[in-house]
Parts: sequence; C-alpha cells; structure tokens
Amino acid sequence: MKPGPKRSLSEEAIVGAALKLLGERGGDAVSMRSIAGEVGVAPNAIYTYFPDKAAVLRAVVDRLVGEQSLDVFADRTVPWRRRIQEVALGLRARLLDHPGATRLLLGAPMDGPKALEFGERLLDVLAEAGLSEEDAARASYTLIVYLLGSIALEAAELDPAKPAPPEEERVAERRKGFEAVPAQAFPRTAASADVMAAYISTDQFLWGLERLVDGLVRG
Repeated sequence: MKPGPKRSLSEEAIVGAALKLLGERGGDAVSMRSIAGEVGVAPNAIYTYFPDKAAVLRAVVDRLVGEQSLDVFADRTVPWRRRIQEVALGLRARLLDHPGATRLLLGAPMDGPKALEFGERLLDVLAEAGLSEEDAARASYTLIVYLLGSIALEAAELDPAKPAPPEEERVAERRKGFEAVPAQAFPRTAASADVMAAYISTDQFLWGLERLVDGLVRG
C-alpha cells in the first residue's frame, strides 16, 4: 500500500484516520495497515500508540461519544427529564453522522474517558431524580443499552459512504418494504406497517425513551 502524505502522528490522528476509513469504506476496510497508509507511516508506527485494531476501534467509539456535549446534564435550570432527552437526541444526531463507525457501538466496550464521563453525568441526573445509588447504576445501564441499541439499528440501514437521506424519505422507503408482507399470514404486522416503518424516526426514539425513563423512575 502506498503511504499517504506524511503528517505528525498522534493518537488523535490515528483515530481520525480510522474514522475516515470507516465512513468511506466500512469496518472491513479498517486495518492497522490501512490506517498507517492513511496517515502516511509504516504500519509498525501505529503500534506505538495502540496495541491492536480493537484498541483503535475502542478509541473511535469513545471519540464519537465525546462529540456530544454533556454541559446540559449539569444545567439544573432545565428539568432533569428534559436534560436526558436533549443529550439523547444530540448523541443520536452525532452518531448517525458516522453510521459506519456507529455500528461498532454494540461490539466495543464503552470504557474510555469520554464514555466514563457520560456515565458519571448520567448517574448524577438519575440521583437528582431520586434514585438510590444502586438503582441509578442499574437505570443508567438500561438507558445506555436503549440509546446505543436503537441508534446502532438505525445506523445499520444507512450507507456509510453517503449522507443520510432525510428521515421522511427513509421512513417512506421502509414503508414500501411492508407492501410485500402478506396480510393473511401476518395480519398484525400488515396492520401496523405505518408504525413499524417509522421505527427509525425521532418520534419513535423519543416514545421509547420517555416510557423507559418513566418506568425506571416509578419502579
């Protein structure tokens, strides 16, 4: 592989190169060799900063999570439910800007500094909502699973090499797919086609989030 133009090497540059490759060619195209080619160094230079590809991908996930500002979590002039909603919507928007990388979320541990900060701030808000330390920890995990799972499923339907079409277009395209579902064999699915087509919509995302938060707090 012909090295790209040389530039100063750092963890940030390596993560940025991996993120670029994920966006252009998907996860299968990312290797220590391809990252090295992107930053213009020999492959062994990458190992000075990361022991393997998995470590690079974990750093990519942490960078994506860190793109969402967490300042709103600390703003007590905003109701705590609204703060969770705003951060969730912001995280969704930023992750869907990188669908190729977002697919990694379900396969990489969230244990980097940005992810830990996200978890800590969320625990603060849940404690403010009246949950005990143990319940806040359980609720935090449940919320993160919902957020990352729903966002990753939505990202799986996007082409990582192209800008995401408007939400309305994506919902309409999904609705066409339900036209082939035989109503006699799957009557409930056919009857719910409009709702199921909108599973990737903002309304559905908030519908699930609001009910999940309600259940966690009341439980």
